[in-house]
Amino acid sequence: MAVARKIREFMEQGSWIRKMFEDGIVLRQQYGDENVFDLSLGNPIMEPPREFFDQLRRIADDPTPGMHRYMPNSGYPHARAAVAAQLREETGLDFTADHALMTVGAGGAMNVVLKALLDPGDEVIIFAPYFVEYHYYADNHGGSCRVVPPDESYLPDLDAFEASFNDKTRIVLINSPNNPTGVVYSAELLARMCDVIRAKEAELGREIFLVSDEPYRKLLFDGLSYPHVFDHHVRAIVATSHSKDLALPGERIGYVAAHPEYEDCAELMDGFSFANRVLGFVNAPALMQHIVAHLQSVTVDVGEYQAKRDYLYESLTGMGYETVKPQGAFYMFPVSPAEDEMDFVDALREHNVLVVPGRGFGLPGYFRISFCVDDRTLQGAMDGFREAIARFR
Repeated sequence: MAVARKIREFMEQGSWIRKMFEDGIVLRQQYGDENVFDLSLGNPIMEPPREFFDQLRRIADDPTPGMHRYMPNSGYPHARAAVAAQLREETGLDFTADHALMTVGAGGAMNVVLKALLDPGDEVIIFAPYFVEYHYYADNHGGSCRVVPPDESYLPDLDAFEASFNDKTRIVLINSPNNPTGVVYSAELLARMCDVIRAKEAELGREIFLVSDEPYRKLLFDGLSYPHVFDHHVRAIVATSHSKDLALPGERIGYVAAHPEYEDCAELMDGFSFANRVLGFVNAPALMQHIVAHLQSVTVDVGEYQAKRDYLYESLTGMGYETVKPQGAFYMFPVSPAEDEMDFVDALREHNVLVVPGRGFGLPGYFRISFCVDDRTLQGAMDGFREAIARFR
């Protein structure tokens, strides 16, 4: 037996996203790239913005001595200061470099936060549909997840949310704009959720942190503004990355930021720095820290994603699909025309269209489409969607 029993079980459960991606490789070998329409993986098709390459050339042409050496565990002071300056501008709160820590992407950020906050047996409240790896991240650090179901708009059912707390609750974890639905948590919803959190803190006699996983924060449509969690709870923490807003998923660069008015923020940040080291991340990539320090106000052309969303939404609803219109990110989460969404996913696969079943996000009966693909792939998939829904209608 080569691996631990628990890891083997997790591997068997696996990630539906990766399974479908690997399925796409097989189909391409059979039918050719141009005949496969893979909408399974959230791997941005866009290239990084021009400013990224400007900074890359600047560093290559005039490198600073020592710029690739070790730095403090929390990251370069100037990179953290740049993150803090952007957050200060967006929130009006007095963020400084001491309130930010550079991480190896959002996954690294999440694991740093959970490592620092969870005691064995602690629980993390998450909301279906969710990013499946939250379960594995919590388990990494001795915790577990308690799942709250959604309402008809894919937003948290607040009655179920309130009922989900117990004396082991340590973290409430949200993801907005959401993967897989694209919905955005409004300021009003956040305020109501944080009222519940504070009431439960008083009832249970323990601190409860609101952790916001927000790599899609800057990918908002229709002129929406992002409602920051920092406006609603002093024990708020953001974990994010530049994988989506700068189209840099392979560079693994992100950060953690904590509310500057939290009374134990210095100890919290020390805990994050320690966790960053002992988890083996040690530091976020040096080169990327130097670059993104100059790009905190830059993002890809969100208009391109909005145009793809509009095309997909109008096409699918015109065929009879039911779905909430995404407000951000680059995913859509329609209702499956088949009672068992695996039957529908298989029907799409017969037309070389790949999507991810909703059970991969804790919500069977739906399926996820990733529209961060080229227009040829998106448009080429429409015949398959049309044929598949006709079969089940």
